[in-house]
Amino acid sequence: MQNKSIGLGLFSLCVFVFLLGPLLIISVTSFEPGTVLKFPPESFSLRWYRNIFDIEMFPKTFKTSMIVSLLGNILSLLLGVPAAYALSRFKFRGRDLLNAIFLSPVLIPGIVLGFTMLKYLIVLYHLPIYLGLLIGHTVIMLPFIIRVISSSLSNFDFAIEEASMSLGAGRLKTFFKVVLPNIRSGIIAGVLIAFLESFNNVDISLFMTGPGVSTLPIQMLTYVENYFDPTIAAISVLLMVITGVLMFAIEKIMGLAYFTK
Repeated sequence: MQNKSIGLGLFSLCVFVFLLGPLLIISVTSFEPGTVLKFPPESFSLRWYRNIFDIEMFPKTFKTSMIVSLLGNILSLLLGVPAAYALSRFKFRGRDLLNAIFLSPVLIPGIVLGFTMLKYLIVLYHLPIYLGLLIGHTVIMLPFIIRVISSSLSNFDFAIEEASMSLGAGRLKTFFKVVLPNIRSGIIAGVLIAFLESFNNVDISLFMTGPGVSTLPIQMLTYVENYFDPTIAAISVLLMVITGVLMFAIEKIMGLAYFTK
């Protein structure tokens, strides 16, 4: 029994090393003062962190990614909250099919989804690139918003809503005064998860960007094609820190076990 526990511990350690090893290597090499990635670095320097802000396209594309993710989050909330409420509250014909349609962007390969949007939104309907990019990111965020809020609504007692309406409050007032405050943590968690999915997205952005419009992940790919310095490693470390902070916030708000129900 003791040997089995030791073997399980060693296996778990190997898994953690396999998962976290590359992140550790990237983090360390980002402090390399030379012009080529080296591990271990010869010494430590913040040169490449400063270089991020010296290259104009990185702050510019970071701003674009932030704007698209935030606006897409607002649009996906406006669509996702009513959809999640209807799917959780009412039983109607075609509900399962409608739920599958809303969640389909997660199941469809990103390359297929991106090419389809490029063909129809940009080529066929001639939408502006920025608008097409916004629509694409809204589509990929919507399933996360609906899934998380639906999970939150599954723990909500709709008898409270009925009691509110029986006391004279209208359905709309009850929704804003009773339902939304009770699922607030689910909404916040859904927004954070959807933001991470949008900000780090490559598949949709690769097809939907164009002249003058690009996102940070696409700009990072373009930079790697021409340079091999630790700048991208430095950006990756900053993005890992941002992601870690947001995931910590999600854990504090709802707990990761919430999403396994």
